[in-house]
Amino acid sequence: MADSFTSSRQSLVPSFLYSSSSSISSKRSIDLDAVTHRSGTHASSPFISSSTSSKRVVIPSPNEKLEMYSPAFYAVCTFGGMLATGPTHTAVTPIDVVKCNMQIDPAKYKSVISGFGIMLREQGIRGFFRGWAPTLIGYSAQGAGKYGLYEFFKKYYADIAGPEYAAKYKSLIYLAGSASAEVFADVALCPMEAVKVRVQTQPGFARGLSDGLPKFIKSEGALGLYKGIVPLWGRQIPYTMMKFATFEKFVELTYKHVIPTPKEQCSTPLQLGVSFACGYVAGVFCAVVSHPADNLVSFLNNAKGATVSDAVKNLGVWGLFTRGLPLRIVMIGTLTGSQWAIYDAFKVFMGV
Repeated sequence: MADSFTSSRQSLVPSFLYSSSSSISSKRSIDLDAVTHRSGTHASSPFISSSTSSKRVVIPSPNEKLEMYSPAFYAVCTFGGMLATGPTHTAVTPIDVVKCNMQIDPAKYKSVISGFGIMLREQGIRGFFRGWAPTLIGYSAQGAGKYGLYEFFKKYYADIAGPEYAAKYKSLIYLAGSASAEVFADVALCPMEAVKVRVQTQPGFARGLSDGLPKFIKSEGALGLYKGIVPLWGRQIPYTMMKFATFEKFVELTYKHVIPTPKEQCSTPLQLGVSFACGYVAGVFCAVVSHPADNLVSFLNNAKGATVSDAVKNLGVWGLFTRGLPLRIVMIGTLTGSQWAIYDAFKVFMGV
């Protein structure tokens, strides 16, 4: 994100609340008073302009080429999210294949090492890349919605709260914005996730997306593609909220206690390194809080007529929280760290 590389940012994470020495009359400033119809003197805040001629929250992106919250800005965030999410998920498909099979058939796939061995013996190298097409398409669509809508909902909730409360409760707005974005992003992901799990866990079901999607619809109907939407929300919404909140906190702690140089004086490669490292740590937390729902998603999408009670009976309560967790921690940590670094770099490249 561009915040990571500008001297006047308050945080490395995406933020609708920036303080800047830029003129209040800048075209890149957004007057939240005008949007929310609030007036009067606001409480002192680093996000509130002290100008006596206009009480406004200044939200510029210094030295940017694109106007903040313009259609072009949202387009960059959307495409950046797609670029950061789809390819990274596809790159870890081998890990995902083994993880899903460990969740579905714990009696056969008893550990990470044996899981990889069994997959290699039975399906060969190609078996590790089963489901790459629905993974690429599904998570590209999800990433586009997640990052693009996140920026939209941050602005939307800030306008509702008004400048004073938006500045005071910005962390809650981050959480609300990310949760709202994920609700819609998962609608795009769910059909591809259903096909992906079925292809990865039932080798004879289909070769991939082209024949797997028609077979799935023929077997369970079009609505069957969304039978895992509630567990998917249960997995992805906490995941995304944790992703943004934890990332922000660890970035702040890193620049406060680990790196002696102020972040505005750090080089771009160093800031990207911080993005990856803090993203990786955030990914560990994401994996832990969302793992029970991930087990449910895999189980429900594996077989026709499967229920939550069937999953609990098959995996057990302890297994629901721990089955495949170490492998998923590695996968999600790598994904999250890489996504933040790619997203940051892309936005900087595009002049945001």
